[in-house]
Amino acid sequence: MVRPTTKIDLLTAANEQFAKLWELIDSMSLEIQGKLFEFSPEFLLKRKEAHWKRDKNLCDVLIHLYEWHQLLLNWVLSNQEGCTVPFLPKPYNWRNYGQLNLEFLERHQETSLNEAKKLLKDSHKHLLTMIESFTNEELFAKNKIPWTGTSTLGSYCVSATSSHYDWAIKKTKQHIKSLKK
Repeated sequence: MVRPTTKIDLLTAANEQFAKLWELIDSMSLEIQGKLFEFSPEFLLKRKEAHWKRDKNLCDVLIHLYEWHQLLLNWVLSNQEGCTVPFLPKPYNWRNYGQLNLEFLERHQETSLNEAKKLLKDSHKHLLTMIESFTNEELFAKNKIPWTGTSTLGSYCVSATSSHYDWAIKKTKQHIKSLKK
């Protein structure tokens, strides 16, 4: 997947990857959607990323996506309203944000799969609306928006949408593959 560098490409990639994710989910029976992830110990030994052990089911994956949408939406809104805040809430930073992911998981222990689906679909729509409100230059020109630091707003948007959806697709496919063994 080529990383978007324009508003049109960003919106297209976000919608295409989101559609692929739902196509994959809809291809699964409700029983499989609700099953716990059971990746083999051999598989997990090869994977160093924390998410392979963190997320226990599809609901956890969808909630993860939803919460990162909320991070982006809240960050943009706060900064637009003149309250300069970092992307990650205190006390988190890019070295310890794994703990934030665990906090998201803990926060949603009572969230059902159906609720997670609805939350994610709604937040995706809100994110696209927010992206639409910016110009191509505001999204992708460096130093255009002061509170984005050395990155661009578009880069944050790509990470929270198409790139994150791609991650969720790969993880869900691995879940399906593990059930066939």
